[in-house]
Amino acid sequence: MIKGLSLNALRVGKKYRLVNYGDTYEFVIEYILANGDFKVKDIHTMERYLLKDTIKLGKGKDFEIREIEN
Repeated sequence: MIKGLSLNALRVGKKYRLVNYGDTYEFVIEYILANGDFKVKDIHTMERYLLKDTIKLGKGKDFEIREIEN
């Protein structure tokens, strides 16, 4: 069971925190791509990447996505 939000609940312009296998990512959604992936920007480093790159090795027992309040 996935804790937090499901991927289809993510919205452009909103900030999120994702935890997976002990790694934490904080990002804002920039674009929703046609293939179901998301282009995101890290809110600390301003690096841009695809959300699926953070879960390409699978979803750990600690997998969780939560919205970050502004």
